[in-house]
Amino acid sequence: MEPLPLHLCKPYNRLSSILNRLYSLIHVTALTSLIYYRVSSLASTPLASLPAQLLVFASELLLSLLWLLTQAYMWNPVSRTVFPERLPENEQNLPAIDVFICTADPKKEPPVEVMNTVLSAMALDYPSKKLHVYLSDDAGSALTLLALRQACAFASSWLPFCRRFGIKTRCPKRKYELFKEHIRIAEEDKSSATDKINPSIVEVIIDKSDDEVRANQVEMPLLVYVSREKRPPHPHHFKAGALNCLLRVSSILSNSPYILVLDCDMFCNDPTSAKQAMCFHLDPKLSPSLAFVQFPQKFHNISSNDIYDSQLRTTFQVRWPGVDGIQGPMLSGTCFYMKREVLFGNFSQKELHHLKESFGPSNELIISLQRSNQRKTIDNGNLSSTLQQEAQFLASYNYEKNTLWGKQARYLYKSLIEDYFTGFILHCKGWKSVFCNPSRSAFLGSATSSLNDTLVQGTRWNCGLLEVTFSKFSPPLYGLSRMPLLQTMCYSYYALQPFYSLPLWCLASVPQLCLINGISLYPKVSSPWFVIFSSIFLCSLLKHLVDVLVTGGSVQMWCNEQRIWMIKSLTCYTYGTIDAILKCFGMKQPCFSPTNKVSDDEQAKLHQLGKFNFQTPTKFLAPLVSLVMLSMIAFTGGITRMVISGGANELLGQVILSFYILLESYPIIEGMAWRKDKGQVPASVALLSLFSPPFSCFWVPWLSG
Repeated sequence: MEPLPLHLCKPYNRLSSILNRLYSLIHVTALTSLIYYRVSSLASTPLASLPAQLLVFASELLLSLLWLLTQAYMWNPVSRTVFPERLPENEQNLPAIDVFICTADPKKEPPVEVMNTVLSAMALDYPSKKLHVYLSDDAGSALTLLALRQACAFASSWLPFCRRFGIKTRCPKRKYELFKEHIRIAEEDKSSATDKINPSIVEVIIDKSDDEVRANQVEMPLLVYVSREKRPPHPHHFKAGALNCLLRVSSILSNSPYILVLDCDMFCNDPTSAKQAMCFHLDPKLSPSLAFVQFPQKFHNISSNDIYDSQLRTTFQVRWPGVDGIQGPMLSGTCFYMKREVLFGNFSQKELHHLKESFGPSNELIISLQRSNQRKTIDNGNLSSTLQQEAQFLASYNYEKNTLWGKQARYLYKSLIEDYFTGFILHCKGWKSVFCNPSRSAFLGSATSSLNDTLVQGTRWNCGLLEVTFSKFSPPLYGLSRMPLLQTMCYSYYALQPFYSLPLWCLASVPQLCLINGISLYPKVSSPWFVIFSSIFLCSLLKHLVDVLVTGGSVQMWCNEQRIWMIKSLTCYTYGTIDAILKCFGMKQPCFSPTNKVSDDEQAKLHQLGKFNFQTPTKFLAPLVSLVMLSMIAFTGGITRMVISGGANELLGQVILSFYILLESYPIIEGMAWRKDKGQVPASVALLSLFSPPFSCFWVPWLSG
C-alpha cells in the first residue's frame, strides 16, 4: 500500500480558468481589430498629426504585448494543500535547515525588529538540533551583535515557553519590554554602525549565563553572527554577496541540505512553515526536480485600502498561483525554502583544481560539498581556532576573487534583484518550484508605508529587472529554448515591465496636447470602431475589478491599485529604466538602499487613513504634478471646444481619457489644492512643475498660437 501523499495539487478554480481563457480570446480579437484600424487609417492621416498617431499606436502595441504576456499567468492556476502530520513520526529523521537572515542598516532596520525575526526563526516547530540560524550584518554594527546576544539570552526562556504552551505566533513582538529596554539603552551607548571598512566577524552566539537551561537540557538552535569583510572600492554585491557569504560560512559549520531565506523584518508567523515546506521537498516524485518552495510575502501593517499596493496583491494572489501551474513561481527574495544542492550545481565529477576554480581556495568548503550536516564540529557553542580562522577567511572581501561565485552558480550578481535573476537561471536549468499559500500566513513583514519608500524600492527593482533584460540572459531570448513557452512569457513580462513607462508617458501627454489643439486621435463616437476602443478600455478595468473582488479586495482597493500603477509607471519605472541604461554604458554605479522600516507617527497615521504622503523628492513629484496640470488644461480646453465648436463626435475619446487621468490623480490634486498636513504636495513643487522646461514645452506653444 502506497503511503498517503504529503501534499495535493488541484486546479485553482476551473470555472475561473475557463472565464480567463474566454476573456483572453475576446480581448485578443478586439486588439487585433484595433491594430487593423490603426494600420488602415494611417494612409489617410493628415501629415500634421501623423507623429502623434504613430506615438499613440506604438504605445498601444507595447501595452498589448505586455497584456499578452500576462495571460500566461491566467492559463492554468493551481492551489496546493499540505499534510505535515504525515511526515516521519520521528522528527529526528527530518533534514536539517539553515536559516539565513540579512540586515544592512541598523538605522533603517531597527535591531529590535531584526531580533523579532531571529527569535521567530529559532522558535520554528522543528527539531532544535536540525535548525541553524545565521544573521548576516552588512553594517558590521556593534549594536546588532549586542542585540543578538541579548536575543539569545531571551530565547533560552522564550523557546521553552512556546513549546510548553503551544504558542502559535512565536515572534514575541511587544511582550518583552525588558529585552527592548536593553536594546534601547545599547542604542544610546553604542554607535549604530561601523565605518565602511568592516572586518570579517563570525561568532557563534550562546547564552553562557543561563545555567537553568543547561540543567534542564533544553536544546537551542545554533545561532551564528556573520559580518563579512567590506573594503571599498572592492564590490560587495549587496544582498546577493551577503547570501553567498552565508552559504560559504554555513557550509563548514552546519551544511544543512535546505535553506530558509528571510528578510530581517519578515518574521515566522506560523512555526509549522518548515514542515509544510518539507511536504514538498520530501516527496519522492517531486523532490528530484524541486529547487525551492516559495511562500507569499504578507504584511502586518497593511492599511484597509492599501494605497501603495504594498501587499503586491496581483503578484502573490493572482500571478504566482498561475505560474505554479507551469514550472513554478519566481524566487521572491524572502520566505522560501531552497535546496542547497541547486545553488552549488553538479560538482561530483569535477577534479579538485576545477572545484577550487569554482568555489575558491578553502579546503574545508570543498570537503563540505560532499558532507551532510556537520554541527558536531562545534563544541558547546565554541569554534576551534582553526575553524574560526577558516570561517573568517570565507567571509573575507577577496575570497571570491578569480572564482565563479555569483557568475554561474550560487546567488547571481550583475543585477540589483538577485532573486529574479537566480530563480530565472534555475528554471532555465530545468529545476522547478512550488507556491505554498496556507490559510495562516507563514511569514509576516513590514510593508512600505510611505510613497517615497515605495518609489525608491520600485526604482531599484525595475533597474534590476532591466539589468537582466539587457544582459545575455535576457528572458525573452535566453529562456525561450530552455523553458516552456508560458514560463518564458511569465519571466518576459517582468523583464519588460519597466517599459510601461513609455506608453504611460505617451498617453498621459500626447492625446492631451492634441486635445488642446483640436486634433483627434481616436475614432468618431458615431463610428463602430469607437466601440472597439471603448470596450478594450472598459473590459480591462472590469477584469481588474473582478480580480480584486475575487481575492478579497474592495472597489476602493481596485481604484488604489490603478492609481499606484500609473504613479509607478511614470516615476520609478521611468527612473529604473534610466538607471539601467546609464549602468549599461558605465555612467552610473549600482546603488542598493535598504527600505526604511522606521516610520514616524504622522506617516503611520496618514497610511492608515489612506492618505498619500507626498514627502518625497522632487524628481518623483514634479512629473506627476506636471502631467496632472496638463490634463486639467486639456480637459478644460476639450470641454470648451466641444461646447463652442461642437466637436464631441471627434474629441470625446480624448476628453474621457483626460477625465480618467484626473480621476485617478485625485490624491495629487487634493495634495496640491487643500491639504494642509505634512503630506501635502509642496507649493514649490507645483510651481516648479508649472514653469519647468518639460511642462513649458507642453503649454507655451499652445498659448503662443
